[in-house]
Amino acid sequence: MQFGVFTVGDVTPDPTTGRTPTEAERIKAMVAIALKAEEVGLDVFATGEHHNPPFVPSSPTTMLGYIAARTERLILSTATTLITTNDPVKIAEDYAMLQHLADGRVDLIMGRGNTGPVYPWFGKDIRDGIDLAIENYALLHKLWREDVVDWEGKHRTPLQSFTSTPRPLDDVPPFVWHGSIRSPQIAEQAAYYGDGFFANHIFWPKEHFQRLIGFYRERYEHYGHGAAHQAIVGLGGQVFMRRNSQDAVREFRPYFDNAPVYGHGPSLEEFTEQTPLTVGSPQEVIDKTLTFREHFGDYQRQLFLMDHAGLPLKTVLEQLDFLGEIVPTLRREFAVGRPADVPDAPTHASLLKAGVR
Repeated sequence: MQFGVFTVGDVTPDPTTGRTPTEAERIKAMVAIALKAEEVGLDVFATGEHHNPPFVPSSPTTMLGYIAARTERLILSTATTLITTNDPVKIAEDYAMLQHLADGRVDLIMGRGNTGPVYPWFGKDIRDGIDLAIENYALLHKLWREDVVDWEGKHRTPLQSFTSTPRPLDDVPPFVWHGSIRSPQIAEQAAYYGDGFFANHIFWPKEHFQRLIGFYRERYEHYGHGAAHQAIVGLGGQVFMRRNSQDAVREFRPYFDNAPVYGHGPSLEEFTEQTPLTVGSPQEVIDKTLTFREHFGDYQRQLFLMDHAGLPLKTVLEQLDFLGEIVPTLRREFAVGRPADVPDAPTHASLLKAGVR
């Protein structure tokens, strides 16, 4: 099972000091987090994609390419690659290039994002969001698997005898997860292609994501990719740890209360009760994370959001030290009773060995 961190790259004032990092500081902090993730033994670093303030990761391949040059083992991924507003031709070429530079340590989470205005900024209509996600990915899937492509669709000019370059490393395209917070159409898309499905699993109660993941598993089996329990599932999550749970709650509360995404709403206690957010001791994080298998079945990837809401870099790096301490226990416990026919998360090496394209 893979464990890692993802970032949305928000530039948020620290509510305890009032200081807002510069964009340069925030970008460098994201790099430092990725390097720390490898140092403490995590498997994955994923960055979001945003094109509006207060976010900075507008060019994921630039950042991931830089991180690739400074790491050896870490899988480089995206928390969202905007399949709706990016040109699928550019996605095909950019991520194939990154795949070569990183020696295959690349995969993607496709998504529609959560910023409505991004659609007209890139010449698209938000009302076409689902259609764009489906059509653009169909083209991307084809571009990575066929050397010469003829194609015509509704939302893009046709292609005639087109070859995207470079070709995927070893003729094995990067593995794709399809991320969704609420759309069964995206779960259906993931199942149709036999790709992974990544449930954000942050803001809403588990019952909501149980329905989405259950639907994906059923459709994965329907399309003949394997049994439902063999489908490739990833989950998000949020944690904040201190040795003493009371210290964790006291330190994290001002960040929670003022966070752009959920501040000034439900209390910290209500949120931790109703969502995967865990604020407490390392053992409390272990205990709650292990319940995810009870809710969703055996799954392949667990990513944690660690660097949001204005938390200073020093604190985030301390959190990664805690995460590095508990991941061996999580690996061991998640392996107990795991059926032998449940696959591991796909990697370039495993896909190459299996001859998968």
